[in-house]
Formats: sequence, C-alpha cells, structure tokens
Amino acid sequence: MHGGLECNSIGAKWSGVNRAMEFWRTIAGVSILAFQLAMIVYARFVPSRYFCWAPYDVQTEYWISTVVNGRKLTRDEVRARYRRPQHGTDNRSPQHVIDILQGYETRYGRNDRAEVTMRYRVNGKEERLWQWEPR
Repeated sequence: MHGGLECNSIGAKWSGVNRAMEFWRTIAGVSILAFQLAMIVYARFVPSRYFCWAPYDVQTEYWISTVVNGRKLTRDEVRARYRRPQHGTDNRSPQHVIDILQGYETRYGRNDRAEVTMRYRVNGKEERLWQWEPR
C-alpha cells in the first residue's frame, strides 16, 4: 500500500509540472504572436518598416555622393566605406539605406567631417534627396 501512495503522489506532482509547462508554453506562444502583431502595426507608421511581413513591396534606386574633408570619394571608396555600391537598388524602404549611411557616420566617420548626399527614387516615382552634414 505504501508504495502505491508514493507512486500516486509522484504522478500527481508530474501532472502539476506538465500543466505548468503547458501554461508557460501557451504564454510564450501568445507573447510571440502578440509581439509580431504589434511590430506589424508599428511598421505601418514608421519609414524603416523592418518588421513588415511583406518587406519587398518597395524598390528604392539610390545614388550616394560623399565628400570627406573636402574631397569627393570615388565609387570604390564609397563602396568600401558603406559596403554598398555608390549607385544601386534596394528592395526595401529608402530608410534602410539611410540607416546604413547614418550608422557609419555616427560610429566610424564621426571625425571625418563627411557630407553625404543620397538621391533616391521609390518605385520609379519622383526623385528625393537626403543629406548628412558634419555636426
């Protein structure tokens, strides 16, 4: 008899552990889905749109021109500096390329006195201009 009671209490303990694990798995799954939904809604109102489910709905053609300490960089120097071609396309928001340029200038190029100009066109429409000037 004694062994049977012990076995039942162990079984009850495992049953409680399984219910707790199931509860936390459900919480984790719901949290992930809620986070995804929140990021999709958020992405509809910001230019970067990193969390959209359809990130390839925009084609951005761009041209980068950089002047460092008064000297215009060559095509190869621009590619080496930003790891992007001087003229290219990106199948995401223009903010993606702008983030790359700003990221480099704020981290590595902050002492270079760089003037960066990016002309870009989204989905073949009118051309726009973005500029970064030394602070």
